[in-house]
Amino acid sequence: MSIALKLKGFSQLRLNQWLLGLLMLIPIIGISYIAYNQLVVVPQQQAKSKVKTAPVERSNLPIAVSANGTVQPQQSVNVSPKTSGILKQLLVKEGDSVKEGQVLAYMDDSNLQGQLHQAQGNLAAAAANLQKIIAGNRQQDTAQAQAKLQDAQFALRQAENDLQRNRSLNQAGAISKQAFDTVVTARDRAQSQVKLNQEALALSQAGARPEDIDQARAQVAAAAGAVQIIQANINDMVLRAPFSGTVARKFADPGAFVTPTTSGSSVSSATSSSILSLASTNQIVAQVAEANISQIRVGIAATIQVDAYPGKTFTGKVTQIATQSDVVQNVTSFQVKTSVADSENLLRSGMNVNVEFKAGELQDALVVPTGAIVQQNNVQGVFVAKDKGNSVFVPIVVGITVNEKTEVKSGLTENQEVLLSFPPGTRKISTPNGRP
Repeated sequence: MSIALKLKGFSQLRLNQWLLGLLMLIPIIGISYIAYNQLVVVPQQQAKSKVKTAPVERSNLPIAVSANGTVQPQQSVNVSPKTSGILKQLLVKEGDSVKEGQVLAYMDDSNLQGQLHQAQGNLAAAAANLQKIIAGNRQQDTAQAQAKLQDAQFALRQAENDLQRNRSLNQAGAISKQAFDTVVTARDRAQSQVKLNQEALALSQAGARPEDIDQARAQVAAAAGAVQIIQANINDMVLRAPFSGTVARKFADPGAFVTPTTSGSSVSSATSSSILSLASTNQIVAQVAEANISQIRVGIAATIQVDAYPGKTFTGKVTQIATQSDVVQNVTSFQVKTSVADSENLLRSGMNVNVEFKAGELQDALVVPTGAIVQQNNVQGVFVAKDKGNSVFVPIVVGITVNEKTEVKSGLTENQEVLLSFPPGTRKISTPNGRP
């Protein structure tokens, strides 16, 4: 009886211990289940719910071409004199706006003024000589020539009378032969003098020869040309704006010695030999990749983002497309110039910009979200959703990309579903041997 009681007590104790252990295990099992549910089941359900798809659809895509560029003036020249000299007066400063033809500076022209006066005197002398030759001799000169001719004629008649008398005497032997020869010689001299005076009177009455007049006129033209050259040099001492624009840089002050500089020299390389740099209205110069240049046309619109003004958009139009490419580090591009509307004068030469050219619209294109496109074994494609949540990789040929949508040229059909995201561990990853 005692042994039975002892066994019964021992069994009761074991049962109590087992019940106590069971009571203690229940919370542990519950906690484990909750933890498993939160750490394994829930994430799997959430991951499954995060798998998103998008339909393959048709849409009109605006064609836009992006390119980087800079702000540059349409025209830029370094203003300098045609000849070396001293800068006398400068009428503008950096930042001033000027109009075409406006006087910018004066050079010292004192030496040229003296040369001009001398040349003008030479011109006046040549003109007076021409007038004298054209007018011919004065009436007094002609009258004097006539008087000399009459005197010579009187002398000739006297000599002929003496010859007649002495001839009779010579025949009678009253005079010597020597005396008779003297009378003959006097008559011959009188005849020559009459002829000479007749020619002088004829020249006086006829005026100057045509060749003398032509020579005098040539001397006048040469003197006038000398005056024009010096006057042009003086006019060049006044420096005017070749076009409307803004004074970008100033290189010299009054009193500086300046020399001619080619208008094509860059502003950055100009020295004090120039007076100032003048820049016209700004434009945008962008480098467009060779693959996109066929879509760019003169006149198409462009939107411009400037690094210096985040969030602000400028507009413009394509004005010129380069016919010659630029090759930099084996990359071929073409220079495209675009006008830019800048009523607030915010843009400065050299600013960096991003240009988006509005090249047109692609009608009724088959498109997918750009984020759905992946690389699988170096092949571009998408994962197409199948039944029961499966998917298959489909290679595609893509076209242009606009606003996170990409044109699909081949490989898909309309209304197919492509994966946009993948549950952890299910995303297809390419492997060297091509197996996902």
